[in-house]
Amino acid sequence: MRKTQKTALFKGIVVFIFILLLLVFIGYFLLAFYYRSGFSLNTWINGVYCTGKTVDEVNEELLLQAEAPVLVFSLDSGWDAVYPNTIDLGELGFECDYLAALNAYMEKQNPFLWVDNIIFHRNHEIVPDITYDEEDLREAFEQTCVRHYSESISGTYTIQLDQKMGWNQYDGLTHRIDMDRAFVLVKEAIANGQYEINIDELDCFYDISFTEEQEELKEIWERLNTFQHVDIVYDMGEEQEILWPETVARFLQYEYREDLQMDYPVLDAQGQFLLNENEVREFVADLAEEYDTYGKEREFLSTRGDLITVPAGGTYGTTLDQKAEVTFLMENLLSEEFHTGTQQLHIPAYERQGLVRGRDDIGDTYIEVDMTQQHLYYYEGGVLMLETDVVTGDTRRRRGTPQGVNYVYGKQEHRVLRGPGYASPVDYWMPVKGNVGIHDANWRSEFGGTIYQTDGSHGCVNIPPKVMPELYDMVEIGTPVIMFY
Repeated sequence: MRKTQKTALFKGIVVFIFILLLLVFIGYFLLAFYYRSGFSLNTWINGVYCTGKTVDEVNEELLLQAEAPVLVFSLDSGWDAVYPNTIDLGELGFECDYLAALNAYMEKQNPFLWVDNIIFHRNHEIVPDITYDEEDLREAFEQTCVRHYSESISGTYTIQLDQKMGWNQYDGLTHRIDMDRAFVLVKEAIANGQYEINIDELDCFYDISFTEEQEELKEIWERLNTFQHVDIVYDMGEEQEILWPETVARFLQYEYREDLQMDYPVLDAQGQFLLNENEVREFVADLAEEYDTYGKEREFLSTRGDLITVPAGGTYGTTLDQKAEVTFLMENLLSEEFHTGTQQLHIPAYERQGLVRGRDDIGDTYIEVDMTQQHLYYYEGGVLMLETDVVTGDTRRRRGTPQGVNYVYGKQEHRVLRGPGYASPVDYWMPVKGNVGIHDANWRSEFGGTIYQTDGSHGCVNIPPKVMPELYDMVEIGTPVIMFY
């Protein structure tokens, strides 16, 4: 009896296992059959989940996330760091399609091995078929990345050999670029999904030999290249002005040569470049226009919060010595001392110089006289050190204190101020413009308000006697004084 029960139990287990295996087998093959028309289990392509989807469905999803690539061209010379070379294929009729790549993937997919994707899951990357306007790409390619090789032997000068010749000055070789070959290689890179291309690494260059005319151009370019990279950097205070190659290029004299059909630098009897003094003078004049402040109106942010336009006519400011700077450049532009590759700061000569140099030569140490508020402020290093009410020139009698950016050009104690009908002894005197200055006024008991409109000074800035000694001790000769209503 027990033996019969055991036999029945064993048979039952065998049948159960058989049925289970049969169900698994059927399920496995049903899934395999299902995946014949779609992507297998756990399939990811270019970041898109594809399981069970058809080629068309996946293609649509991939196209939704596809963006037109930007080609980035580089050069070993580093020239592209200054002039980046990029081409946006989106502007050249770019279109892409993943159908061919997806169909190729499907053909390799074995639906009966879907279980492998559970164990060996990974994201697959495919490259789409890309179409674009090849003529537009060719034009953009020649106008951007190949400019380094093809336009001229100097990016600054107009000297050219021919449209397809360039000078590789960085490895000591001179090559001609095969534009047709280069363009084929660029298209191959795009087709392979490579959008960062080093021009120097393309197999599209070959050595060239020079004609006598080309040898002459090569030599002159090498000299021009040395000349245009001058080391002089103008130290203007807070700012610096670099003599860029395109600026220096203007400083040479040129003449048109019929045999070369181009402008050519003029050489003296010793074969040296000749400088164009007019261009140098114009550069210095532009520099002065940019940085000269004397005799010009100023914008000034007042303590009361207004951006004030202070009229021209004050005594303070900076004026470049243009004659001295023209002489300096004419004497040094061709000097080997300034073509070593190391920047050298040059502080220009000045006819008149403020307390600080630069576009804002007022700096952060100055006296501010707000004649509307009848208040004086003294800042030192940007910190308000002193403020006081004042009395300025009598406006009713047309003796108003003049507006302008002036400066303390002297300091004197125990001075008698004299004028038509008056002689006023003061303990401290700081002139800022002619006979207009800042001084104590012990004859006054009140300061500020509207006193200046009816009982103001003869034009000076009157300071309370208790405050003036402190101001006098702090202020140095040369300190700017901004005076405005």
